[in-house]
Amino acid sequence: MYYVYILTNFTNKVLYTGMTGNLFRRTYEHKSDINDGFSRKYRTHKLVYYEEYNHPQEAIAREKQIKGLLRMKKIALIEEANPDWDDLSEKF
Repeated sequence: MYYVYILTNFTNKVLYTGMTGNLFRRTYEHKSDINDGFSRKYRTHKLVYYEEYNHPQEAIAREKQIKGLLRMKKIALIEEANPDWDDLSEKF
């Protein structure tokens, strides 16, 4: 499986969109600040949205599509699936 996901910080001010083949591992990396970059700088540790795909090409295309959306469209996407903005990684 391949995943497209959106993370936010705990004030929901910053959104980070990514793609991975291992959502559990990748979420752990974000939460642990293992890698330098956007996620560490803005503390995007809260998984609020994800989609599953069977093929990496589909996930890559969807990631690019989501990254191209206006912020309000990303928020609508999140709120449709996760209206309370719960940290979905807590269910892992």
